[in-house]
Amino acid sequence: MTTLLRALPALSTTSRSIRFEGGDHGSPVSFFLIDADPGKGTERHTHPYAETWVVRAGEVEFHVGNDRFHGAAGDIIIAPPEIPHRHVNTGNTLLQMICIHPFDRIVQDPA
Repeated sequence: MTTLLRALPALSTTSRSIRFEGGDHGSPVSFFLIDADPGKGTERHTHPYAETWVVRAGEVEFHVGNDRFHGAAGDIIIAPPEIPHRHVNTGNTLLQMICIHPFDRIVQDPA
C-alpha cells in the first residue's frame, strides 16, 4: 500500500523539530526535521542503530564519540550504533537538518 503524507509543514525560520515515526505509517524509517537557532543543539545520547544526518542549510558541529566534525549544507554525517553523539549549530544562521533513524520508531537513550 502506498501512503501520501502532507502533514509535514515546511521548515521554518525559528528553532523547532518535527518528529516522524515510520511505524505509525507502515514505514521502517523514522526521522527528525530540525530547524535550530545558533547555539542550539542536542544533549549527548545513543541509539541502537546508526543515525544519519543530512545538513540542508547552516553550519553544525557533531560530537561522535571522541571525534568532532564540522558540517555544512550538503554534508552527510553518520554516527555508528551505540556511540554517544550530539550536535550544535555553530553558525550565525538557522541550521536545517534531517536526522534519519533506520527503524520504525526513534529509540534514544541519554549518554
